[in-house]
Amino acid sequence: MSGNTTSPSVSSSISQQPDANLLSINTATVRQQWTLDKIIEGCARHEIRGISPWRDQTQALGVTETARLIHSHELTVTGYCRGGMFPGISPQQRQHNNDDNRRAVDEALELNAQCLVLVVGGLPAGSKDLSGARMQVRDGLATLLDYSRSVSMPLAIEPLHPMYAAERACVNTLEQANDLCDELGDNGLGLAVDLYHTWWDPKFFAQIKRAGLRRLLAFHICDWLVPTQDLLNDRGMMGDGVIDIRAARLAVEAEGYRGFHEVEIFSANNWWKKDANEVLMTCKQRHLDCC
Repeated sequence: MSGNTTSPSVSSSISQQPDANLLSINTATVRQQWTLDKIIEGCARHEIRGISPWRDQTQALGVTETARLIHSHELTVTGYCRGGMFPGISPQQRQHNNDDNRRAVDEALELNAQCLVLVVGGLPAGSKDLSGARMQVRDGLATLLDYSRSVSMPLAIEPLHPMYAAERACVNTLEQANDLCDELGDNGLGLAVDLYHTWWDPKFFAQIKRAGLRRLLAFHICDWLVPTQDLLNDRGMMGDGVIDIRAARLAVEAEGYRGFHEVEIFSANNWWKKDANEVLMTCKQRHLDCC
């Protein structure tokens, strides 16, 4: 396992402290306190330059209005959440999923998003065929790429922790995501590296190096709490858990990544109960202190 479990040496030209201008907020982080229009305004007011909205929030506000507000506040859409969910129990269901993914690409384009993030989906209802689900992901992704490449919208595969293999994502490691890029081509296809889902991977640093700059499309940060009370809605603020976030950031930046660091926190019993302004201010400070 040599070279996989330890962080690589980092060029002295890479800053040990992150660039404050590269902070982005995934709108899930304060979605329980604010509607999307207020999140956009709040990010701008707190001088946070990146934002990553979710489709349900965007559709509630209206895609055109969302795009107008983001543009008027001079924010960068660091990713659009989300496409994917490719597997289906029938050809008709899979076609429905494909059609919805094309709409997600169109929405991402209207928002001028840097990428469409893909949570690929798990087992179809009633199925135990994990390898079959992964083949459906491969086939659905290939179909979507035909369209996304024609309109120049990059797709970012987000591997999810294995605990989600059944219902959310049967792509669970950076290695699996890299394998898909190898097979389908990395023109307009890459990775969304979410530390909540990938920090534990013994091949993390080797697979970041394998991905290289071309495939590193998004970088999501938060922390893993010990103990974790809820595997979906108990993510930690950076610095409150066990992830070496700085080592991971330095690893992606060693490959040339200079994109945003996107905070994505689901926290039913803590951060979603706090004042949203406090959450954003804490994100800014912890980004500098812990990332």
